[in-house]
Amino acid sequence: MSQTDILLETGTNELEIIEFFIDEVTPDGVVRQYFGVNVAKVLEVVEAPEGLEGSEAAVHPSFLGTIPLRDLILPVVDLSVWLDIDRSPAENEPIIVTEFNAMITGFLVSGVTQIHRVFWADVEPPSKYVSSMETNCITGTVKIKDRFVLMLDLEQVLADLDESGQTQANLSSVVSDERYRALVADDSTSVRQLLESNFTQANFEVTMARDGAEAWAVLEGIKAKCASEGKSPLDYLDAVVSDVEMPQMDGYTLTRKVKEDPVLKVLPVVLFSSLISKSVLHKGKAVMADEQVTKPEFHGLTEKVINLIRGWERPGATA
Repeated sequence: MSQTDILLETGTNELEIIEFFIDEVTPDGVVRQYFGVNVAKVLEVVEAPEGLEGSEAAVHPSFLGTIPLRDLILPVVDLSVWLDIDRSPAENEPIIVTEFNAMITGFLVSGVTQIHRVFWADVEPPSKYVSSMETNCITGTVKIKDRFVLMLDLEQVLADLDESGQTQANLSSVVSDERYRALVADDSTSVRQLLESNFTQANFEVTMARDGAEAWAVLEGIKAKCASEGKSPLDYLDAVVSDVEMPQMDGYTLTRKVKEDPVLKVLPVVLFSSLISKSVLHKGKAVMADEQVTKPEFHGLTEKVINLIRGWERPGATA
């Protein structure tokens, strides 16, 4: 299964997910658990070679080593081990080959069902119980037919396997000499914490949102203030920074709504995502995002936002 460009209009709050499952051994028999990831992150699905297993010397019990894939050496992670699921082994198990954050990785699962088109509004944030799980890599749930599918944050899996990457990402390299205000939206708890820390260190007053819908509610509040106080949104906020993949409302839709709003359109919007690459920059441009940053460039995000604010024309802002 090879990925082709997703035939979805940008900013319509839709996504396509590839649904897969892991068969868990329980005292009552084998139970099938369903998961999903954004198709935009999937390159292909291949069959796992025989004899693929972990090593005691591996950096994590879920790491199964590497396999050759054409001209690539593909690292493979056993998702069942990562999720602490006792998987029922089977023949011809698939590996989902993904690409995000400029990394290509394979994830071993029990099977793949099909691709579904859903609305981000149908993706519910995870319950408090799911959010408190030690792995902390479930970003939402969506009901498909008669079952619930758990949306996995594969970035969190890889980040936890490479903790050094997160440590480096937590270093803010620039501090603004002027106090700025940013609204920042991301559905990942760990990423929100890093973003809030980085922007605070860079001399920002930060308002955090868990998804695009929550961020939009904040912006509607600012719009109401503008109407009642006769001011510009730029008197209350200097920039909006948003992830792309989020429950309820995605970053593309949030950006489109801001830029199509006659009052809020003066705000600069920065999209920040593992999905952003040269091949998908047109999606952000289509919704008039003012800057796009990929998550491996996390360390330079605050500097890009500061430079954008400094060079921003401020029509309608009061002195």
